[in-house]
Amino acid sequence: MTDPVLPAYGTGSIADLLPSIGAHLGMPGHDRLSLPGAERYVVLLIDGLGWEQRSYWAFAAPFLAGLAGAGRAITSGVPSTTATSITSLGTGLVPGQHGIAGYAFRYPATNRVLNTLQWPAEVHGLDVQPQLTYLERLAGAGVRTASVGPARFAGSGLTTVALRDPNFLGVVDEDDHSLRVELVCDASAAGERSVVYAYERSLDHTGHSHGVGSQPWLAALARCDALARSLRAALPSATALVITGDHGMVDVPAASRLVVEDEPGLLEGVTLFAGEGRLRQLYVRDGVGEAVVRRWRERLSGWAWVVSRQEAFDAGWFGEVNPRLADRFGDVLVAMSGDGAVMSRSLPKELSLVGMHGSLTAAEMTVPLLVC
Repeated sequence: MTDPVLPAYGTGSIADLLPSIGAHLGMPGHDRLSLPGAERYVVLLIDGLGWEQRSYWAFAAPFLAGLAGAGRAITSGVPSTTATSITSLGTGLVPGQHGIAGYAFRYPATNRVLNTLQWPAEVHGLDVQPQLTYLERLAGAGVRTASVGPARFAGSGLTTVALRDPNFLGVVDEDDHSLRVELVCDASAAGERSVVYAYERSLDHTGHSHGVGSQPWLAALARCDALARSLRAALPSATALVITGDHGMVDVPAASRLVVEDEPGLLEGVTLFAGEGRLRQLYVRDGVGEAVVRRWRERLSGWAWVVSRQEAFDAGWFGEVNPRLADRFGDVLVAMSGDGAVMSRSLPKELSLVGMHGSLTAAEMTVPLLVC
């Protein structure tokens, strides 16, 4: 079993992107990613675009492939999942500092699992993550900011914790690339200094449904490539376009899925079952953590990295951890090292997924940083 790919917090992670841009716009700090200087930046995040996937299927994305000489691989955060990575991008903070511990994690105020994509009405995003987003910090320093994304994301819990911005521009028809390009260009030109964030999610959705490399996925990759090409063509040459992803993806065959209901002994002492198939977070009764770690290590030997919370903290999975946020992370973490996943029939939607992400493999953790 190979070693996990650890996040490069502080030198080359998605959390370093906006602070590196900010360093060119008068914000405190320095450019950690060696970005070109500019007065205006546009950040295009393609959900599900991993470095390995972009490289292997380069024929379907000739524009992105042609930028290889002007780019590098950086890492997502841990877990390598949208909620965590977008919050790291939007705040400039590592997961241990912003506390969005994954797709689904224990929120101690309710002692229940908080699903970040099905945000409960009784939990306000500002209670979960009250720190300023980096877009808010930029705006406070006089930089014009905007965020362009699906209209239905306006005011959502995840948008609130990760990408709060007074200038959210919603798009109803996500297939209308012309409108998106127009909105981005207009927003970028609205200030002498500006940062505009644009989000594209079709590649991730198609990968979950059909798998990486499938014909629908390749078609989605081609559409993302066309969007990036159109943005570059429409923006002034002095405006820097930065293209990245929040995680990669792997296909999980049926034979590689462990269903916990089929092995009930694994859940002995587990009080909450969270995370996602590729990185499960187990919350356990006091005093049984070591036993749970041993049991899962024995069952998944060669399949997964099984660690205690403290071991994950010591290894730097989440960066520097605020003690107030520590118990949001699983007492036991089960990160798949091959093509497997840990599933539950209590989460039927996950059982239908083909492509998955969340763990610390290179295919999931490395994402492109392309500048043009």
